[in-house]
Amino acid sequence: MSTDTRLYLSIALSLTLALVLCLLAWPTSIAMFNPDWVLLVMMYWCLTNPERFGVGLAWLTGLWVDAATGQLLGQHGLIYSLIAYICVRFHTHLRVFPLLQQLAFVLLFLLFSQLVMFFIEILQGRPPFSWTYWLPSLTGTFAWPLVLAACSALKWRPPTQY
Repeated sequence: MSTDTRLYLSIALSLTLALVLCLLAWPTSIAMFNPDWVLLVMMYWCLTNPERFGVGLAWLTGLWVDAATGQLLGQHGLIYSLIAYICVRFHTHLRVFPLLQQLAFVLLFLLFSQLVMFFIEILQGRPPFSWTYWLPSLTGTFAWPLVLAACSALKWRPPTQY
């Protein structure tokens, strides 16, 4: 199996696991903290492999999430493609930042995502009224090191040559 095939399998597996985490029926007390796992994993792949995972795949991933969650078709696609563009455009800067600075950018990306979702909810006539709407951004920021470790472990590396 070629290196590209293994990489795409790693990407597909990690995104599928992230979608499963988003779709799980969490208790209400935990569900309000559930971050956008797919967005976090997508950001990881955009930062580590921008030549393989870019805006087009991010948009398709967003459509996949919309179809799986039953939300307005295209809202996640829009958000994911915008964030993927920023991640791919500045990947050389973002991935060399120390973890604390990466956390700040992850928080900004997650807040941007939720802000766009907030406006879409307002346009649909169902604005979220509770401050707990913004909690997934914080928990997603704290989950970023976990996503880094999990995706790095999942990423296939060629064996070393002796």
